[in-house]
Amino acid sequence: MSRTILTQVLSDLAAESQQLDSWVAGLTAAGWQTVTTPEGWTVAHQIGHLHWTDLASLAAITDPDEFGRNMLAAASDPGGFVDQGAGTMAKLPAPELLAGWRAGRVALDAALRDVPDGDKVPWYGPPMSPTSMATARIMETWAHGHDVAEALGLQIPRTSRVKHVCHLGVRTRGFAYAVRGEQVPDGGEVRVELTGPDGDLWTWGPEDAAERVTGSGYGFALLATRRRHPDDVDVHAVGDTAAHWLTIVQAFAGMPGNEPRPLAERITDQAMVTD
Repeated sequence: MSRTILTQVLSDLAAESQQLDSWVAGLTAAGWQTVTTPEGWTVAHQIGHLHWTDLASLAAITDPDEFGRNMLAAASDPGGFVDQGAGTMAKLPAPELLAGWRAGRVALDAALRDVPDGDKVPWYGPPMSPTSMATARIMETWAHGHDVAEALGLQIPRTSRVKHVCHLGVRTRGFAYAVRGEQVPDGGEVRVELTGPDGDLWTWGPEDAAERVTGSGYGFALLATRRRHPDDVDVHAVGDTAAHWLTIVQAFAGMPGNEPRPLAERITDQAMVTD
């Protein structure tokens, strides 16, 4: 069963990656320099980050020495080593970066399939199963693909692959508290009921939990990847614990993600700039 699930997750990862690939493959050199985030990441940074992380994942599976060096770099600069990796990759000529990202995706797919049953892959946080690592790669690809599509003015398809992002957002609830120096509230179980793009209901947590999160799976994924403020998504909380969680939910490892500003504030600021 686990092999079947891994195959399904890898298929979704390939599809999510190919979608993003199709958005950037025809860009001009200037298009690759389109700014995609308030921090100044360009399209090249976004693809560079995905490529860098694919290579780090591959090293974790196949090259313990290389991964050990990566761990030392992370320990020496926990707040900047990821940005540094993306920046280095972004300096590559676009054709070279795109070819490298494509080759890295293929190599990582093969390596994940070859991990023996029951083995886990070392990582910067707790070791992960191959399926969990593939799921994390979907989450990253979905999030950074969202940044790229928005910056390029593209319509973003809403597919059921977003369920992987939602799953990580729920599974990492304890981490979201810990990385901010907070404690998960005692007895703070939360029931999560989300509706997927195809109308499917996705659920996590005890059915009788008093604290609840309901609404759009797509919207919850935007929260979990720190792409939207809770005011701007169709996701609703019942109970103080659930409401606070929606302000800190974080599906990715590392330092606390950015604090997205409400859309209304951003529109007001933009209007003041243009007046």
